[in-house]
Amino acid sequence: MTAQADMIEALGPGGELVRTLPHFVPRPSQQTMAGAVAEAIQKRSELVVEAGTGTGKTFAYLVPAMSAGMRVILSTGTKTLQDQLFYRDLPIVAQALGLKVHAALLKGRANYLCRHRLEQALSDGRLPREETYRLGQIRTWAAQTQSGDRAELAAVPEDDPIWPRVTSTTENCLGSGCPYFDRCFVVQARHQAQEADLVVVNHHLLLADLVLKQEGFGEILPGAGAFILDEAHQLPELAGQFFSEKLSYRQLEELAGDTLGEAGSVSGALGTLLPGVEALRMSLRKMRLAMQSLPERAPFAQLAESTPASTALLGLNEALQSFAEAAASQAHRSRGLTNVYDRCQRLQRCLNLLQETAANTESVRWVERSHRGFTFHLTPLDVATPLQAMRKRLHAAWIHTSATLSVASRFDHYADRLGLQSPRTLALQSPYDYAHQALCYLPPGLPEPNTRDYTTRMLEAVMPVLQASNGRAFILFTSHRALKQAAVWLHDRADWPLFVQGTAPRHRLLEEFRASGHGVLLGAASFWEGVDVIGEALSVVVIDKLPFEAPGDPVLEARLDAMRRHEANPFRDWQVPNAVIALKQGVGRLIRCESDRGILVLCDPRLTSRGYGRIFLDSLPAMPRSRKIADVQAFFTPQSKPHAPHLIESDV
Repeated sequence: MTAQADMIEALGPGGELVRTLPHFVPRPSQQTMAGAVAEAIQKRSELVVEAGTGTGKTFAYLVPAMSAGMRVILSTGTKTLQDQLFYRDLPIVAQALGLKVHAALLKGRANYLCRHRLEQALSDGRLPREETYRLGQIRTWAAQTQSGDRAELAAVPEDDPIWPRVTSTTENCLGSGCPYFDRCFVVQARHQAQEADLVVVNHHLLLADLVLKQEGFGEILPGAGAFILDEAHQLPELAGQFFSEKLSYRQLEELAGDTLGEAGSVSGALGTLLPGVEALRMSLRKMRLAMQSLPERAPFAQLAESTPASTALLGLNEALQSFAEAAASQAHRSRGLTNVYDRCQRLQRCLNLLQETAANTESVRWVERSHRGFTFHLTPLDVATPLQAMRKRLHAAWIHTSATLSVASRFDHYADRLGLQSPRTLALQSPYDYAHQALCYLPPGLPEPNTRDYTTRMLEAVMPVLQASNGRAFILFTSHRALKQAAVWLHDRADWPLFVQGTAPRHRLLEEFRASGHGVLLGAASFWEGVDVIGEALSVVVIDKLPFEAPGDPVLEARLDAMRRHEANPFRDWQVPNAVIALKQGVGRLIRCESDRGILVLCDPRLTSRGYGRIFLDSLPAMPRSRKIADVQAFFTPQSKPHAPHLIESDV
């Protein structure tokens, strides 16, 4: 029997999973995917699978991965999904198949407690009272933990400012020169991964390792015979980030803080280095203030054209140079001070590179600012070529899967961005019955999205839907500005609990939304994907506009210019495909199980007034579409039978 047949049998009506898992339901699409994954692993080939919501793609790749007889790397989109895969899904499949798989969970170093930095933080008498309290909690946990994974300590929030003080980065890690190296949690996690047959990572760690950013460990991941990439639609954008060079306010501020920590334990070093630290911090403050007049994301040339910003940049250069000279005089005195000097040199090289590549048409220089600081970027416009070369060196199977990879049933856009050459592609439709579980409502009479009062007009059109559904809705926006405007407008008009992104952490908003039973949640980018609300609490998903990337973004504009130089059509070949994939992610929030029912409200009139609108509609699950609010009201009528309202194909 072939590997494909084995997988189909294991997931089929008479297979091991049906016999051992009480609620497991065999799905033909899942079996098809498992067979394709097994074949790709066996042949060490490239496979791209779009698996619609409900396909069961996790089991479809876990079964062949655990039966492969070779080292397999599983990479997910987030740390949350990574934990779910390792602690829940993997043990279930292993038990069902009767397999003993040596698996390891591996995260980036910032997720593990650093004993050396914890000791430094404990000796720092300048910490605020709140951070001192958190530090005490971490010290107690440090004496008990076996893994050092900070996810274990739920009492200290993930975004608490104390964590950077007690975890390491690639830059400040002392490596084998650290006094705690033999007890290092990162080293322990890596050793466990080295010995494992199956390693669960996330895309950030995978790319950091493969792009040789030293975040990972080159001796482990390249030894795999297969890489399975879940939530693969995130990879093109992430790859661009990891191939970028960047210099940030945070990097330089951490260098200054770490210098004081290391110098404090070396006699006389603090007096030598303190003036340089203070000068560097002063130059950082001046740089941040000088950039306040710039857009949040702007071409580097715009910074150079600003007299205050260019003057501040010159001052930053000089401060970093002076600091490097002082650090050089102390570098020989301890391993920590050697590390400080090495970091300073790397940051100097990066700053010089950012200022010397103005004529480079293969990359874009740009600046990003926030209320906390700034980052200078040098981002390549092409990641396909280096990724292609990397895959060729590794000679492994590459399986890419997500619910959103195709555009109008074609995978060209995704494959081109990653440099995949003639991969096998597979499109598996969701097993959910969208024809009877969902209705797409296109509100009539809305103006063009660039109209001044568009958000107000859109909300007025959506209110009858919310009244018919009694809330129970997500309203997803393509901009934070529109979200804030909608929150103000709805505050005095909504008869349902209102939950607004930014007023509380995402997980808390979702918990409160579910508990309310009939809330209305307003969300932007982070709510378009990775959010799972099953049941009647979410019965409407509203999308205000087609999610085209924001015009004026320096990376986007540079990429579109490059496409024009190569005589491509940027709108057709880049902007539309990216927006289609983003829209599919948002639409995917609506139907999450066989019993879900709901209304999808697509407000953007360009879906029917522009020729490219059909590409968007053709890329979505097949469901009835209507312009009549009466059809929406009928959908929510108690005891209403599933029906298929008239389609409006003639208008599309």
